[in-house]
Amino acid sequence: MSTVLEPGQGGFAAPDTGLLSKERTVAGPGFNRWLVPPAALAIHLCIGMAYGFSVFWLPLSKSLTGAKSCGKDLGMSFFGELFASNCNWSIATLGWMYTLFFVFLGCAAAIWGGWLERAGPRKAGVVAAICWCGGMLISAIGIYLHQFWLMILGSGVIGGVGLGLGYISPVSTLIKWFPDRRGMATGMAIMGFGGGAMIGSPLAVDLMKNFSTPAGNGVLQTFVVMALVYFVFMIGGAFGYRIPASGWKPTGWTPPVAKTSNAMITQRHVHVKKVWGIPQFWLIWLALMMNVSAGIGVIGMASPMLQEVFGGNLIGIPKHFSELDKTQLAAIAVVAGGFAALLSLFNIAGRFFWASMSDFFGRKVTYSIFFVLGMILYASLPSSAGAGSKLMFVGAVCIIVSMYGGGFATVPAYLADIFGTQFVGAIHGRLLTAWSTAGILGPVVVNYMREYQLGLGIPREQVYNQTMYILVAFLAIGLICNLLVRPLPDKWFMTDAELAEEKRLAHEKSVLSENRLGSSGGRAEPTPAVAVWLAWLAVGIPLAWGTYRTLLAAAKFFQ
Repeated sequence: MSTVLEPGQGGFAAPDTGLLSKERTVAGPGFNRWLVPPAALAIHLCIGMAYGFSVFWLPLSKSLTGAKSCGKDLGMSFFGELFASNCNWSIATLGWMYTLFFVFLGCAAAIWGGWLERAGPRKAGVVAAICWCGGMLISAIGIYLHQFWLMILGSGVIGGVGLGLGYISPVSTLIKWFPDRRGMATGMAIMGFGGGAMIGSPLAVDLMKNFSTPAGNGVLQTFVVMALVYFVFMIGGAFGYRIPASGWKPTGWTPPVAKTSNAMITQRHVHVKKVWGIPQFWLIWLALMMNVSAGIGVIGMASPMLQEVFGGNLIGIPKHFSELDKTQLAAIAVVAGGFAALLSLFNIAGRFFWASMSDFFGRKVTYSIFFVLGMILYASLPSSAGAGSKLMFVGAVCIIVSMYGGGFATVPAYLADIFGTQFVGAIHGRLLTAWSTAGILGPVVVNYMREYQLGLGIPREQVYNQTMYILVAFLAIGLICNLLVRPLPDKWFMTDAELAEEKRLAHEKSVLSENRLGSSGGRAEPTPAVAVWLAWLAVGIPLAWGTYRTLLAAAKFFQ
């Protein structure tokens, strides 16, 4: 009869056998690793609706029939609007929810990334579901009471925490399940975050139409229904997470042996608490921030930029934007909406394509492509706009957006290559503070440069030219940072003894489970092929529907 020892006695503490415990998620022999990506997609497709929240701004800004605008008509401050109940919120104020999403996403991922590694992806996924969906329900109460502070608290803060935990929950798990194809695995999951709005936006529009009455716009009911639907999918995804047994590797796969001391893929591991002091971490942080700042700045202004640059040429009328009447403006807005839909498709496809390509090119080379090709494309936009070439302009922006998404999907594998896999989820969480920074920097540069140049009297079709050159400079900085990334010196890696202790702390439950169930890693757990098909259909059908709706919208651009 074996004795279970406490930590520090050379053994293991009594296992946590709770439903959400890490021990319960260890997969046995025969488990099919292809069940894990759809679990990750189920969560990412739900939290990705953060990108689509703009569909709520206009109806929310008219929640009170006949009431004046808090900002435009009454000149109320932002803090005044937080507690105002007798006037309509301004769209600018509502947009702060979008900003808070990504600020709290980065903060939550950085703060609780280490906890996630020890608690396991299932528990983190459940907490993410509670925060994201619970935040939407709190926002629904805010809509009902017409209190914007409740919406900020619900979706902005609590929902933002759910975003952060949900976003990083599958990263280290997928990298461990797919050591042979790290980029492809993380690309599949993070593709879902880009696809969330593609499903959620048309769904929200349909629900608002269905619930709309003369007395209400249906936003309240839409929030409640979407929160409940998302909760079911996210909980299903969380319970679909499984982690491989210690030492597991794909059948027939042999880990690559480093040929030199300068190999870019390490077989060792860095502790998360050390990364703040490692220059390579900050180089990758800056590279990601510059790539995202440039991309998010263009995405945020894509629709008005296309309309202002090409004006009536979008509908075959040789007039500038300022010369169009109301009917013509409405017509080009429809075309621009199709352009935005087209960009969402390239955002999603780029996440999977570029991350998969990084398995062949290497992560550093892939990021170099982002920056070099990106600089060429950004610099070409003023020329293609001046020549009136819509095809060249739109093609360049589509590729730019694909590399924006590709940067997100490739960076987890980049981190695993440089810092090892033991704490990659936590390190990725800290790196996402670059996203929070870029979410402010990119839109501010694009928006304020536009306003500044309009103030100088520059024609609308030319106000983005200088901005594009500034974004080229951003990418040049990112390229330099990426080229400076080198393999880590030995001093940053954990010793064998330190790694053993961290595995004991982080994986003692799973290791103990394996020891008790047998050296094979646990009881046999063969996966029926039908289970894999059903899991992929559960996420594939909504994704196909969202793609279909997006293609319908994108088709308007080509009409």
